Amino acid sequence: MPKPRAKLAKIGPTKSGAARTKTVLFDRVAFIGIGLIGASMALAMRRAGLARSIVGCARRPKTRKTALSLGVVDEATADYADAVTGADLVVIATPVGTNGMIAKAISAHLKPGAIVTDVGSVKQAVVDAVAPHIPKGVHFVPAHPIAGTEHSGPEAGFAELFDRRWTILTPLPRTSPKATAKIADMWRKMGANVANMQPEHHDMVLAITSHLPHLIAYTIVGTAADLGGDLKQEVIKYSASGFRDFTRIAASDPIMWRDIFLNNRDAVLEILQRFTEDLTAMQRVIRKADAKALEESFTRTRAIRCGIIEAKQA
Repeated sequence: MPKPRAKLAKIGPTKSGAARTKTVLFDRVAFIGIGLIGASMALAMRRAGLARSIVGCARRPKTRKTALSLGVVDEATADYADAVTGADLVVIATPVGTNGMIAKAISAHLKPGAIVTDVGSVKQAVVDAVAPHIPKGVHFVPAHPIAGTEHSGPEAGFAELFDRRWTILTPLPRTSPKATAKIADMWRKMGANVANMQPEHHDMVLAITSHLPHLIAYTIVGTAADLGGDLKQEVIKYSASGFRDFTRIAASDPIMWRDIFLNNRDAVLEILQRFTEDLTAMQRVIRKADAKALEESFTRTRAIRCGIIEAKQA
């Protein structure tokens, strides 16, 4: 006997309901996953009035209850089919390792003409896992908002998370240009800058701008965790700003980052090899006490930081 579907929990209209009719892009939006990114997207959509109704799907009752109580979603369910049925937009906002399974589960319940998108930090693996399950007449627009914090859960979401940050779209050759344009318009109305990339290129860029820094942070904090008792306590007590920044990054969701490294393995390993070679070269410079080489290297890398500030991405 098939398992009965979980009933949808509902709340009343939000205070922003009147304003939403002015710029509505979607009648019904379904979020599969309502953690930091999913919740922030829902709140940004509410702020811009982009959706008449928002439903969230999450396994944990506490997550659903929190999302409802905070007004992140109008309805909450644990059932994929209930969430996506009738939805004009479906956002897969779960760790990338689950995306293929979710796409398969929702495939038969997707509305003709609906758009499916995601928020994964890896794109080629997501395309490979999700695209085969998208039925004819439904549009798949892969996306990656380059924004986040070390916090998780719907209570961590906030509408301003994407303001002036980049969202990368990696549409497939067969993706409808109108669907891609609609998702781009949605992200811009949510405050983001938007660019298009090939999935493989995206993965290489993010391997160095995001994935490698997280790997280094996890490794450095792991080194500190393996120190002897007294030294370890002093490291924690006297943490300088650099180490504190590493611990903030290393506090990110371990499941999410596990899936990112497993699904962007080739690009991460290539960038990691380059970094290892540069690190070896820096060891030689320090061993030789080559002050000029150190100063030249630090001056060159300082310019990158200046560029990030000028691009207003600091």
